[in-house]
Amino acid sequence: LPAVYSLDGLLVFGLLLVCTCAYLRKVPRLKSWLLSEKRGVWGVFYKAAVIGTRLHVAVAVSCVLMAFYVLVVK
Repeated sequence: LPAVYSLDGLLVFGLLLVCTCAYLRKVPRLKSWLLSEKRGVWGVFYKAAVIGTRLHVAVAVSCVLMAFYVLVVK
C-alpha cells in the first residue's frame, strides 16, 4: 500500500490505466459498455482510452522507460 503514495507508484498506476483503457476500447462490447460515458467518473476511463489511442507511441515509450526504472533502478 505505501507504493500507491509514491510518485513512481502513481506513474505506474496511470500508465496501466491508460494502457488498459486503450486496449478495452478495441473490444466492441466493452467499448459500448464501459467507455460510452464522456463525463463524470466513467469519463475518466473514456479520456484515458483516448489518450492511449492517440498517443500510443509516447505511451509505449513511457511504459518501457518505467519498466526499466522499476526493474533496474529501483
